Amino acid sequence: MNKNRCDWAEVSDLDRNYHDNEWGVPIYNDRELFECLILEGAQAGLSWSTVLKKREGYRLLFDNFDIENISQYEQKKVEELMLDARIVRHRLKINSVITNAQAFIKIQQEFGCFSDYLWGYVNYQPLNNCWKTMSEVPVTTELSDKLSKDLKKRGFKFVGSTICYAFLQAVGVVNDHVITCHCYVSRKTNKT
Repeated sequence: MNKNRCDWAEVSDLDRNYHDNEWGVPIYNDRELFECLILEGAQAGLSWSTVLKKREGYRLLFDNFDIENISQYEQKKVEELMLDARIVRHRLKINSVITNAQAFIKIQQEFGCFSDYLWGYVNYQPLNNCWKTMSEVPVTTELSDKLSKDLKKRGFKFVGSTICYAFLQAVGVVNDHVITCHCYVSRKTNKT
């Protein structure tokens, strides 16, 4: 049986699987939130399909997104990562993973966990939109502008408003499945 999906998810089986099982599902685990934030930053200037294909490489090479380990990486590690085609080999993006891990830890220290910091923006309730087509979905919002501004103030890199909005969508803070998508209702009710 064919399922109606958001049109961006029809690129490949990898995209369809990600869309159906992950995109927009609320995430509260700090390690998973960190992974999503890093991958969204890695996507800048690239397709999401490219990043999905490299996700396992990121998990392997970045210690399964262990924030404490990453925060201690030194320049030698950056040089090793620059040579590995299993990730996006962009020096500023690689350096941002380390910088962001350090800033992430500071948020955890201040708020108890990054999840509380993030979900506090929406009163711990996902925002459910009612888009008919993907062309209606914005690339930035007042919320993503606010999050981006605060993350930048806290020292994060690759967290512009567009990246932040994609992050909010990915981790389920915002439900941007179109209303005809088979995932829309399940994400709206937090049932998968």
